[in-house]
Amino acid sequence: MNRILFYLFFIFVFTSCEKNTTNDVLPEIDVDTSIDLNLPSYLDLNTPTGWAIHTSNKVGVNGILIINTGTTPTYKAFDLACPNFDCDKRLTFEGGLTLTCACDKEKYSILSGAPQTEGYKYFAREYRVSKKGNILRITNF
Repeated sequence: MNRILFYLFFIFVFTSCEKNTTNDVLPEIDVDTSIDLNLPSYLDLNTPTGWAIHTSNKVGVNGILIINTGTTPTYKAFDLACPNFDCDKRLTFEGGLTLTCACDKEKYSILSGAPQTEGYKYFAREYRVSKKGNILRITNF
């Protein structure tokens, strides 16, 4: 009986472990920046589906895209660095539902950052966004 319990425990431990894949291409950097929604370059963020790119002060790895989703959470922010490829070009966004890597043409969801092609495992790097008054604060999770 003890042997059966041991094997069941052994199987449970090894089958419940999830492989944690980290993105070694993108460097780990601290992100802590604020933007004023009253500034002309960020006025579009006051309306649902509005978006802006924040590149001042070298934020993120390659700049940050901020999106007003019109739902909860209201704001999302993604680094514009391509997560699956050692690429010096930015992800592009044209107002749809995806970000596109200029190097390999891979697409990433703006809802979750998930890659949209099978076989790609790294998500677009998402940052936390909080709002207080007319100020958005963007930080690492």
